[in-house]
Amino acid sequence: MTLAIQRFTLEEYLHYDDGTDTIYELVNGELVAMALGTGRHGAIAKFLVNTFDAESSRLHQEWTALQAIVAVQSPRGDRFDTSRVPDVVVLPKEQWRNLQNREAIVLLNQPSPLLVVEVASPSTQTIDYRAKRTEYCVLDIPEYWIVDPLEDKVTIFTLSEGWYDEAVFTGGDRLISPTFPELNLTAHQVLQSD
Repeated sequence: MTLAIQRFTLEEYLHYDDGTDTIYELVNGELVAMALGTGRHGAIAKFLVNTFDAESSRLHQEWTALQAIVAVQSPRGDRFDTSRVPDVVVLPKEQWRNLQNREAIVLLNQPSPLLVVEVASPSTQTIDYRAKRTEYCVLDIPEYWIVDPLEDKVTIFTLSEGWYDEAVFTGGDRLISPTFPELNLTAHQVLQSD
């Protein structure tokens, strides 16, 4: 017996409510429940939100960092929609204000986030390095971080001529971020944040 998979449009996804607090990504029309991260996963994301907000303020940039509450519509798939929910997203404050009275999703026809971060976990590691890397690149997101506690490294992808250049940081390596060029932060500080 074959079970039919229910497919959702972007509009149906944005209004879907199963009565739980489960957060879903939409991948090629299918709802994919986001696994509850470990405490370390959440601590890393919170640390980066606080760090990015402080650095934005220090640089007098009108940017805000948000943790797992803004979706990004992906160009993946030709028949069904895909929407990702990064662990951290950095947006201009004006763009965030424009999302206040509607679903918090950056649509394909809108400016891309300045920076997105995924914190790898056993269930997402392959997706973070492969599918999301490709999707975020096609969306022209200038900077994409993968913080990988499983491999003890931070990978920063920088958009260059339509593709991401990759830089890997471990231990005491100072992170090099085009979005935050004066950021004084090491891979170890991010990976050990609490």
